[in-house]
Amino acid sequence: MHSDLSIASLILGASLLVKVVMLLLMMASVASWALVFRKRRELINAKRAAAGFEDQFWAAEDLTALFNRLSNQRHPGDGTQRMFEAGFKEFARLRKKEGIPPEMVLEGSQRSMRIALSRELEALEANLPMLATVGSVSPYIGLFGTVWGIMNSFRGLSNTHQATLAMVAPGISEALIATAMGLFAAIPAVIFYNRFSSEIDRLASRYDIFLEEFSAILQRQVHV
Repeated sequence: MHSDLSIASLILGASLLVKVVMLLLMMASVASWALVFRKRRELINAKRAAAGFEDQFWAAEDLTALFNRLSNQRHPGDGTQRMFEAGFKEFARLRKKEGIPPEMVLEGSQRSMRIALSRELEALEANLPMLATVGSVSPYIGLFGTVWGIMNSFRGLSNTHQATLAMVAPGISEALIATAMGLFAAIPAVIFYNRFSSEIDRLASRYDIFLEEFSAILQRQVHV
């Protein structure tokens, strides 16, 4: 390939607007990849912590002792642990009050766990819409840069009497780079957005199952 048509020379020789488009796409790609690595680490830690706490929970013979032990820990727990702490704390608080029916005690505990669950899912989904935005918008930004670059190439031909492929090839090539960069930013963002959304849905289902199982245990205890 001729040196004038190398990728670096085409990018450096592009018009100012096309360069701005390329810069925006590059920044979007870097930001989305940074989010991908961070979100992947968060989800791995969340799944590992959920499995670890469930082992503790089902191995515990006394939920009060488990709650007291977890409350004395310095580091915050995972989503399942925070749901347990919120639900058991409200359960114990309402149960101490006189005149509260067992159904209201259980309902208050479930409400506290639902609030904790919503906060966990909100934290897991934080910044995830950015991947969807990059995936949906980047191709159009790249296409805008391509159209603008091709327009400039054909505008330059208006001053020549004889047009050849060699005259328009550099301009069209630099314009098509913008489309390629748009796809380079969009495709990984869409893939990981769908993957992370699926993993968060599975975690939400896991949290829901724990909430129902824990509620069943509390329902038995509230009538004791």
